[in-house]
Amino acid sequence: MNGILISLEGPDGSGKTSLLKELVPELQTMKREILTTREPGGVKLAEEIRQIILKPENTEIDAKTEMLLFAAARRLHLQLKVLPALREGKVVIMDRFIDSSVAYQGFGRELGTTVVDWLNDFATDGIKPDLTLYLDIDTDAALERIMNNRADEVNRLDLERVEMHRKVRQGYLKIVEAEPERFVKIDASQSLDKVVAEAVKTIKQRFPAEF
Repeated sequence: MNGILISLEGPDGSGKTSLLKELVPELQTMKREILTTREPGGVKLAEEIRQIILKPENTEIDAKTEMLLFAAARRLHLQLKVLPALREGKVVIMDRFIDSSVAYQGFGRELGTTVVDWLNDFATDGIKPDLTLYLDIDTDAALERIMNNRADEVNRLDLERVEMHRKVRQGYLKIVEAEPERFVKIDASQSLDKVVAEAVKTIKQRFPAEF
């Protein structure tokens, strides 16, 4: 594979989806074709699994089931969409990837990082992003964003207790600290324009030959 894999990570409410929408037009000078996608989802079957995971009424899903569903969706997405694009030399920018499972199920659900890392490795054949942009934001501010801006789209994970969301953020910070060569942390409390500018600058600095 000679493509480039970039992932966007962060707690719910950090603005990953908004960043992705604004990021692509700013990267049109890249020499490679850009493909954007999301997890869980990205392909038909994975999107169906996404609906199962995120429906607020599916309260019977426990932590282990949730982890396995995410892994199944990830495998489908990778096999059917991401890997073919990387083999074609494209730049793939993903809204969430492996680190989301470590943060949410490993830290947030307290399943531990060992089992989540193993399952991720099994589902992805050990693939990791070339660059991960982590959008960091205070938990209370992130939840306020969710309630103010996504009132009609609040999902099962959004409705978790604030303690869960705090654990997720702290988990992310530990993941970022453990892999400084892959992660770049961006202050997501800034305006979207500033977040986009930082993201574009980082990508151009990391992959100068692609512009």
